[in-house]
Amino acid sequence: MLPFTQSSLTKLEEFFKEQGYKVRYEKGSFRTGACMLQTTKVVVVNKFSNLEIKIQSLWNILLDIEIDSEAISEKLLPIYEEVLKSKIVA
Repeated sequence: MLPFTQSSLTKLEEFFKEQGYKVRYEKGSFRTGACMLQTTKVVVVNKFSNLEIKIQSLWNILLDIEIDSEAISEKLLPIYEEVLKSKIVA
């Protein structure tokens, strides 16, 4: 898992973008910190959640989606490795 910093959140957003997803911050009545719209590549994050919840929510979605390893840049490769470790443990 990544540390709960703005830098980590930015890296997660970049990772989603490389995978073809759009991350949006919206207000609304969320039961969780984020959700993925069905049949689209749009992730909606509760903009009123704190930094920790935003990161955890994006991380949990990242564990559930199919990742194209070919589309990952060198800069974001450590995140992919962390995702693989987390999937093995789970």
